[in-house]
Amino acid sequence: MTSPRKPGRTAEETRERLLDAAAAEFGAKGYAGARTACIAARAGVNQQLISYHFGGKQGMLDELRRRWQEAQATIVPPGASFADTLGAHLDTTLDRPDRPGSWSGRRWATARPPIRRRAGPGAGAAGGGGRDPRAPGNGEIRAGIDPAFALLVAHAIALVPVTMPQFVRDVLGGDPLSPETRKTLRTQLVKLLTDD
Repeated sequence: MTSPRKPGRTAEETRERLLDAAAAEFGAKGYAGARTACIAARAGVNQQLISYHFGGKQGMLDELRRRWQEAQATIVPPGASFADTLGAHLDTTLDRPDRPGSWSGRRWATARPPIRRRAGPGAGAAGGGGRDPRAPGNGEIRAGIDPAFALLVAHAIALVPVTMPQFVRDVLGGDPLSPETRKTLRTQLVKLLTDD
């Protein structure tokens, strides 16, 4: 005889199944293309439970982002350099290639690698070469490079082995998810964007 499940645990399991399904659906179709009916079908639950638990599709995305923010500290330690942050995010993205858009989106959409502009002339929008308030932290990017652009490039580099593996294979050779490819992507991006 099996013991009955506790109602609270069943609700929590349903929430987790819905979030997993939403992450997969967002990854496959993007946020705009994802449909709550498809998310519910992936989770194996009634579509109305999305509204009940999250208030809708946006609520699921908000929860995924909130969880990512909580996990951020375990992925990138405080004070990490740009190179270390990039490496950590690249590894995290490539460790979960089954969720390219959503996994990466929930990681990167709310996270900003610590980027600090180099002090001095030409430091750009940070105003006199100080920290850019949009991207606080350690690590220096080349003078004149906009931190928002650096973030965009970092996103693209982290996603391309998952979203366009054949392209990466053709350009770099070898397995797009291999440690060697990760090292190449990280090293070259750091060289491109920083003075290191």
